[in-house]
Amino acid sequence: MAITASGASPRSLYDPTSELLADPYEVYARLRETAPVRRIVGPDGRPAWIVTRYEDVRQSLADPRLSLDKRRALPGGYQGFGLPPALDANLLNMDPPDHTRIRRFVARAFTARRIEELRRPVRRTADELLDALESGGRESGGRESGTLESGTLESGGRADLVASYAAPLPIVVICELLGVPPRDRRDFREWTDALIAPDPARPERMKAAIAAMLAFFTELLAHKRAEPGDDLLSALIAARDEGEEAGEEAGGEASHGDGGDRLSEDELMSLAFLILFAGYENTVQLIGNSVLALLRHPGQLAALRAEPGRTAAAVGEFVRYEGPALLAIRRFAVEDLTIGGVTVPAGETVMLSLAAANRDPHRFADPDRLDLDRDTAGQVALGHGIHYCLGAPLARLETEIALNALLERFPRLALDVPYEELRWRPSTRARGLIALPVRF
Repeated sequence: MAITASGASPRSLYDPTSELLADPYEVYARLRETAPVRRIVGPDGRPAWIVTRYEDVRQSLADPRLSLDKRRALPGGYQGFGLPPALDANLLNMDPPDHTRIRRFVARAFTARRIEELRRPVRRTADELLDALESGGRESGGRESGTLESGTLESGGRADLVASYAAPLPIVVICELLGVPPRDRRDFREWTDALIAPDPARPERMKAAIAAMLAFFTELLAHKRAEPGDDLLSALIAARDEGEEAGEEAGGEASHGDGGDRLSEDELMSLAFLILFAGYENTVQLIGNSVLALLRHPGQLAALRAEPGRTAAAVGEFVRYEGPALLAIRRFAVEDLTIGGVTVPAGETVMLSLAAANRDPHRFADPDRLDLDRDTAGQVALGHGIHYCLGAPLARLETEIALNALLERFPRLALDVPYEELRWRPSTRARGLIALPVRF
């Protein structure tokens, strides 16, 4: 028998925010067992449903009755962070046929062959970053810190692996892919933090980040139109402009949702934004989380050092164990539907917990244990179905190379602070470290 939604107000609903920030996996484990589909207070204080069991999450990810289109949402429901139209017309807000049309434009840039061609450039970038990290880290290696006495490391060093390695690596890679000139590259963490982990006490921070992103992509598109290159963004601009010219000659126009093969200007800019934002954000967190997982499991770390050829397969376990996203992008029920025996009314917001699904003991035995030999087929950390992360192969490649290069260079790599002192980003959506202090 299906359970019908209650009309409870947000004030009377369960608000898991503070508990999720403290320990998301403990909260998800409890919800999986007691209320696997539950109406809660969402990240912005509005009602939403959260789904935590693996089978329910996986099926829902591919269910066309759960829409990404905000126009399907009830007034006052949770819709996620708001962006201006020039950045909001992206794949995270679209269903077919628009989703199919736009995904087709960029899919050719993420073919297996194209991604594999990036292996050597990614490794070169990783080695260059490690050269700089080693040089800078050894200069401060003998200085006193809050955890080690001066001189303890002798010839060793210390560094923040997020700031020095996990963050800059994907910036370089994604900017090379898009064709962002070196002079225009910057640390995008300030922008992504403002969106992923907004500070309620500083709403102006998000507004400033959105304005800065809009200005950045406006200037970037203008530059690439004036000076096109052999890169993805130039190709997308050419496809968009040629399509518009063809449409004008035929007496039509390149409009959003016309079902043709053209991009609107908003769709073009939104696509560039999404490629950079998602390509950067997910990879930073995946690299940092993977390194931390290894440092906390010395037996697994030793096994990977002994057989670096296993790293590519091991990335699947890192993604399952502590992936970059706790939740999938919010969805909206297009009709009354039943999930896990609970009826969700049309228009209400549904949040699918990827992290909870990937630690469901009914799907993965002993799920809270890192096991690099585990068969991770079916894990949903990067989505499932037509909305599976388009950049997943690139993120996995970058993580594989980043780990191998790091472990080869620093055989004595270790945490520089107790695990309990590490700080996670204050977000119920994403799982990533603010910093990862290490010694080497």
